[in-house]
Amino acid sequence: MAERDRLGRKTTAGGAWATRTVFGVLLLAAFLVPLALRGYWVRLLANVFMFGILAQGVNIIAGYCGYLALGNILFFGLGAYVTAVLMTHFGVPFPVAFAASGAGAVIFSAGIGLLILRLKGQYFLMATLALSELMREVISSLDITGGGRGLTLPMFTGGAATVNNFFYYLMLLLMLACTFCIWLIDRSYLGLAFKAIKFDEDAASVMGINPPPYKTAAWAISSLFTGFAGSAFAYWMGYIDPGVVFEITPSIKMYLMMVLGGAGTVWGPVAGALFIELVSELAWSRFMEYQFLIVGSILILTCLFTPKGLMDLVGKKFTWSLFTKGIRENKI
Repeated sequence: MAERDRLGRKTTAGGAWATRTVFGVLLLAAFLVPLALRGYWVRLLANVFMFGILAQGVNIIAGYCGYLALGNILFFGLGAYVTAVLMTHFGVPFPVAFAASGAGAVIFSAGIGLLILRLKGQYFLMATLALSELMREVISSLDITGGGRGLTLPMFTGGAATVNNFFYYLMLLLMLACTFCIWLIDRSYLGLAFKAIKFDEDAASVMGINPPPYKTAAWAISSLFTGFAGSAFAYWMGYIDPGVVFEITPSIKMYLMMVLGGAGTVWGPVAGALFIELVSELAWSRFMEYQFLIVGSILILTCLFTPKGLMDLVGKKFTWSLFTKGIRENKI
């Protein structure tokens, strides 16, 4: 029997039960992985979860609000350096440094957002990229951050298995927390306001939605989880430098994961992160010389089959007509 949720969307008891069952099985499997696997696979999946966090961060500001924050790596680097500086120079324990990294990213994003969130489209995109490059230059010139030499963090105590398992569960819990936050947003008035701004900001203003506070809130939430991911990454690696944590490639990668999985969906960015990271790893390990050709071809075919993202296939039968529809929608 069909029911409706708080936002008036149709749901079915059977569909909800099936979704919860699948989610429960996958969640249980994720928590049991370190008991069955060791070393390489645990680190690989922890990396997948980290990119899931980053893609979800972009999803909040770009997928829901429509603001292309291609320079979101700014908050990743900021979170990493807040943790590194606090632990290295002030002896702050990781939990405190971790919390400070998220808080620092939120404060910075809220402050700078009041200025650059007035920009739209490609101008906002370029501004975020410029901010990321500017922050890298600033970090590279400061003595407290180690300049271009970087910083070495205190070592995590314990054996290799202990270290891998700790950061595996930390990244997993962070990804789940970020996804749960997006699930709450998606079902709330805040999510409706974000989507209205994405659809037509001027029309949203006419309807009584004041865009600046909502856009600032979206970027602050995005920066919070991105900063947390940067903090965990810094402690995990034990060493960071500006060239690593402010590199532009992960920015492009996390944006691609969001689009491939399904921008503006709850689980899409996670699916995109899992797909791209596993495909990339497989291509690198088996066909190193043709890695980029294989990954690029698979991504193109996936986008043709699923122009709205991988999550658009959920509940649909994969048919040739779906493929031809994707070609027509993309006008290829």
